[in-house]
Amino acid sequence: MALFSVGFFQTLFPSCFSRLTSSSQSLNYLSLSKTPVSFFRSKPHAHLISHPPLTNQPAPLSHFPSVSNDAVNDCYHLLDLSARYGDVELIKAVHASIFKLAEDIHLANALIVAYLKLGLAPNAHKVFVGLSCPNVVSYTAIISGFAKSNREREAVEIFCRMRSSGIELNEFSFVAILTVCIRLLHLELGFQLHAIVIKMGFLDCTFVSNALMGLYGKCGYLDTVLQLFDEMPQRDIASWNTVISSVVKELMYERAFELFREMRRIDGFRIDHFTLSTILVAATEGLAPMVGRGIHAHCIKIGLESNLSVINALIRFYTKCGTLKHVVALFEKMYVRDVITWTEMITAYMEFGFPDLALEVFEKMPERNSISYNAVLAGFCQNGEAVNALAFFCRMVEEGVDLTDFTLTSVLNACGLLMEAKISKQIHGFILKVGFGSNACIEAALLDMCTRCGRMADAQKMFCERPFSESSSIIWTSMICGYARNAQPEEAISLFSQSQLEGAMVVDKVASTAILGVCGTLGFHEMGKQIHCHALKSGFLSDLGVGNAIMTMYSKCNNIDDAIKLFNVMHAHDIVSWNSLISGYLLHRQGDEALSIWYKMEKAGIKPDTVTFVLIISAYKHTKANLVDQCQRLFLSMKAIYHIDPTVEHYTSLVEVLGYWGLLEEAEEMINKMPIQPEASVWRALLDACRIHSNKKIGKQAAKHILAMKPQDPSTYILVSNLYSACGRWHCSDMIREEMRAKGFQKHPGRSWIIHENKVHTFYARDKSHPLAKDIYSGLELVIKECLKAGYVPDTSFVRHEVEEYQKKDFLFYHSAKIALTYGLLMNRPGRPIQIVKNILLCGDCHTFLKYVSIVTGREIFLRDASGHHYILNGQCSCKDYW
Repeated sequence: MALFSVGFFQTLFPSCFSRLTSSSQSLNYLSLSKTPVSFFRSKPHAHLISHPPLTNQPAPLSHFPSVSNDAVNDCYHLLDLSARYGDVELIKAVHASIFKLAEDIHLANALIVAYLKLGLAPNAHKVFVGLSCPNVVSYTAIISGFAKSNREREAVEIFCRMRSSGIELNEFSFVAILTVCIRLLHLELGFQLHAIVIKMGFLDCTFVSNALMGLYGKCGYLDTVLQLFDEMPQRDIASWNTVISSVVKELMYERAFELFREMRRIDGFRIDHFTLSTILVAATEGLAPMVGRGIHAHCIKIGLESNLSVINALIRFYTKCGTLKHVVALFEKMYVRDVITWTEMITAYMEFGFPDLALEVFEKMPERNSISYNAVLAGFCQNGEAVNALAFFCRMVEEGVDLTDFTLTSVLNACGLLMEAKISKQIHGFILKVGFGSNACIEAALLDMCTRCGRMADAQKMFCERPFSESSSIIWTSMICGYARNAQPEEAISLFSQSQLEGAMVVDKVASTAILGVCGTLGFHEMGKQIHCHALKSGFLSDLGVGNAIMTMYSKCNNIDDAIKLFNVMHAHDIVSWNSLISGYLLHRQGDEALSIWYKMEKAGIKPDTVTFVLIISAYKHTKANLVDQCQRLFLSMKAIYHIDPTVEHYTSLVEVLGYWGLLEEAEEMINKMPIQPEASVWRALLDACRIHSNKKIGKQAAKHILAMKPQDPSTYILVSNLYSACGRWHCSDMIREEMRAKGFQKHPGRSWIIHENKVHTFYARDKSHPLAKDIYSGLELVIKECLKAGYVPDTSFVRHEVEEYQKKDFLFYHSAKIALTYGLLMNRPGRPIQIVKNILLCGDCHTFLKYVSIVTGREIFLRDASGHHYILNGQCSCKDYW
């Protein structure tokens, strides 16, 4: 284009001209390329801005005599300059000059596009409504601009007006309105547009099909996405990216990998940063370390290893499937970092268990957003640092950070971890005060916090008083989890059944996981299988959380074979999957099998966590051969190789192993040399071993250490109280229990239950509340007589009450396990096994009694207690009398 007329420009924009020519830099500004902008293919920037309603109608553009083509070309060029350099004053000056000219639809469209590029959607809209005859370009530009300016519903109104005016759509119009549908998730309008696209013959247009795939992918219609993709006559890079991202969104990671390989093989496109970022998400979430490393190598090969979005995705991948060393190496190589990069590093340090380093990164961030703050807050919760999480939340409030739903659910989680009722009430009050209490997610988190802090009455009140709505499913799920958490699984199952009768709860992935956990706790095998079937029909098995929950349920329900089968057919495994399988073997006291899984993990390069080591150390209790030396080497490797500091739980497990194999002196010596303060659980492990091996000397030392401790939790209080009772110091025992009650700690009473005809029948010691209590007690007396004849001798040392010796037998005979066993004998046909679940450890006398019952009745008895499964037959138990 020829140089524009300076005289013309000076006449129209005198003030603007003097400003632009005030320096050589401004002169250079005017002498830039005169190539006019492509107005029909421009993509305006999206901005969040306020805007007037559609009813604000400015005066139409005036009709003045036409001017020369040079003048019009000058306007085009100035609009190009204003958009390119973000000059708002210039575009307004050009607008003023155009207003004086005769209406030129092309120039007006260029003005609309320029305004939209500068994020001035209201100004663009005023130009649009001032047009006497807007054409398809006008409508398309304003619809596209509104779609990207958070004015999607107005864009739909304009589209409807466009259709009613008889203007024929083109491919750009379809892309613009489909973008609106994607942002609104307006599937109904999308269906109608799809029909029009087919009718008008635009389905062969690549970017129209891409937009349709984008809509269906966002709305979860993967089959339609794949069908459109398969039927496309020609594809571009965006087509492949759209279908891959849709597949990843539906958690079909293997399919995503197949598409990626097919893309490289068939079409030979140069893969872009979006492709790599998406496929790295699949490798991360699908826990595919080898695939992810291969993608990393491909990034380097094609020169995209320094792309910001690709590196951010790689950091996320190595956080989940690699080592901290990999993550730090990537971060340190980066020349450019954005807020996402820094936030990913915070997440990485939190994931690897270094909250202090994560906080250091946060403090160094050049800029922060609410997501960065939330990453720190959630990370503290993830690492069990509830106090730091609450302190950081206070900092967020003081600094005026926007509090999102995620923020508040995280701080409620922190309160739940702390289990302090007083603090939970304060946070509860704060949330109600700031007005978040009516949000379904927050309500569920509040309810969850109450159940974790022992405020079951408050939780039940919240649940019963809340208004029921479409989003109430999450509240039902939280309440069910609360009952399960507070040792009330029967109430959890009852509430679940009620929710299904009332149709009040959708059994989604979260609900399925929760109910499966309850089924596992209760040993409710039949209901667990039903939930498994529901998950299979609903397509939930691709979710790792659901798969892990099903596997754990089967393990707890004495069905290790189905647990193994499920593990083998799962598409992906995380560390929880491996831990669940190992835990299942330990529940069945199969130590060698558990160790074989550990060897597979090592071979596959799976990164163990602190729970893995607790389980693997414990496995050495259940091996056929004495492998204590190997166990001790593993313990030492935790710090040396895996950089995991041993905790009290690891020392407790090691003491149990040493004690099981009779190395009591070595166990005591190790406890005395511990670099951290031994807790009651460590000494209890030694005490239990001394009981089994009848070593009174070391047992007394362990008991003294326990009694000297100041109890801090319910289990320690109960342990100390029972030790005093065993020594005959009844007064001290009563004092400990009184102190426990004063601190608000509650002892969950020991109970046993049997599942019969899909109903849970629960029994407590000396319990006569069951409808068949009279028959049960009569039957129990008969069974006791038969066992006494067979050689059973009651062991009254397990009675923790200050009563006469003859009374102790009455207490002993009516323990909950004996009552449950008798009910099982009465209700099951002869020859059928009896399955019992107990919420605490089975006492020694009940264990002996069950062995005699297996002899006199010829029945198989399966009992699960806090130590695992007992399989009793012909007077022998799978635990070998060590539990």
